[in-house]
Amino acid sequence: MSEAVAVAFSGGVDSALAAHLLREQGFEVLAVHLRLTEAAEGGPRAARLALALGLPFVEVDLRPEFEARVVRHFVRSYARGLTPNPCVRCNALIKFGVLWERVRALGASFLATGHYVRRRPAPEGGFGLWRGADRGKDQSYFLQRLPRELLPCVLFPLGELTKAEVRRRFRELGLPGVDLPPESQEVCFIPPEGYREFLRRAGAAAPPGEMVDLRGRYLGRHQGLIHYTVGQRRGLGLAAGEPLYVLRLCPETNRLVVGPKAELYAPGLRALAPNWLTKPPGGEVEATAVIRYRHPGVQARIRQEADGRLTVFFAQPQAAVAPGQAVAFYAGDRLLGGAWIEAPLASSE
Repeated sequence: MSEAVAVAFSGGVDSALAAHLLREQGFEVLAVHLRLTEAAEGGPRAARLALALGLPFVEVDLRPEFEARVVRHFVRSYARGLTPNPCVRCNALIKFGVLWERVRALGASFLATGHYVRRRPAPEGGFGLWRGADRGKDQSYFLQRLPRELLPCVLFPLGELTKAEVRRRFRELGLPGVDLPPESQEVCFIPPEGYREFLRRAGAAAPPGEMVDLRGRYLGRHQGLIHYTVGQRRGLGLAAGEPLYVLRLCPETNRLVVGPKAELYAPGLRALAPNWLTKPPGGEVEATAVIRYRHPGVQARIRQEADGRLTVFFAQPQAAVAPGQAVAFYAGDRLLGGAWIEAPLASSE
């Protein structure tokens, strides 16, 4: 008897081909569509695509959980001057958290997605995650907070393929009445108007305040902290002899700290709540630190502190270390884990 796998089925090319490939491998495949927001419109399309593929289809309504654990956290984080990454949080808590519990109750032994990441047997035993073969589409960064104990139960059929190969193979299926679906949004609940408009509608406070330099000298007025992110250059409205960048957001004083590019660099960072996909290292470990999606990575020394935090020392200073973002750690292409950035290190640390 074949094993049952539930595929997180958006109705896009990636999840559709992932489901098709798993069925070719002999799995009993269930297409599971997540309804996460009130405005979500992908359900009917996903149902039509599942029908064309000959797959049983079910929609799982996770709107309350998504609102409570992802959307509200996103709004609260911005109110605290942080730059959150809702996709990292959603993967850990919703897709590989609540959804996994739901599909297990339906009899699934595995949960699969269309992420471009490779799951392989680890040299030390068990399983680990590696970057996708298509480095331009690699999504391992977003999976850094998966529970390690879940790795035996997840499948990523697209990990060895490029995006071009996926699109070609989808077309070759020749599904009647099914056109090539559009690329999905990275942040599914943000409207076309952008995150600032979303925050405004959500009631996030954005009172104007002072814009100052690192020494506290007044430079001008900002339009509300939610309009700015660390590293931002455009839209500051300041006349200065050199380009200025956002260095810090200080919600406790409602101040925006700006400065020249040289002041944007930090020698390292402090991070909270580490999650390891390998045996947790004791003491210090060398790894490549990736401080945001698309960051090329930097060699770093990672020190586990007694209070559970991490201190990360970069081999070369890095620009725009944003509190609230996620930092991922790699050994070569292997994803070791990650943590939430608490603050950049000062040059003197």
